Amino acid sequence: MVRIAIEQDLLAIVAIYNASISGRMATGDLDPVSVESRREWFAEHDAGHYPLWVEERDGEVAAWLSFSSYYPRPAWHATAEVSVYVAPGHQRQGIATALVRQAIAQAPSLGLRVLLGVVFRHNTPSVALFNNFGFEEWGHLPEVTELDGVRRDVLILGRNVP
Repeated sequence: MVRIAIEQDLLAIVAIYNASISGRMATGDLDPVSVESRREWFAEHDAGHYPLWVEERDGEVAAWLSFSSYYPRPAWHATAEVSVYVAPGHQRQGIATALVRQAIAQAPSLGLRVLLGVVFRHNTPSVALFNNFGFEEWGHLPEVTELDGVRRDVLILGRNVP
């Protein structure tokens, strides 16, 4: 079941995010974040334009997807960055695929016409996920991040929505 996240979901959202940090594939954070540090981020999500959705399985949050402002200037209002994270125990069950499919389908009703994914180049599962939905490489930022002493490339994957 996909639904708009509520404040009570924030603990699970942060736990899912923090579980991804050690793998050095999905985020530039190097240390776990606190629930308190994510409250402002949570509040910035507006169900009518930049929603934060959770996928609930058996009464627990199994994954989340957020739309975020890509660039905080008015001319970018129809562009959103899409982020998706799945709890370790729920990976490889098609949840991320279902969430991205829904994101693309719902984007026009949210006033969005461009979706972007900002992904580490070495995160081949995420690159493949976005590519499967017609996202193309619109930007390649070589060695712009450093994870444990290793310089990493970042890709900007984008697609227009009808």
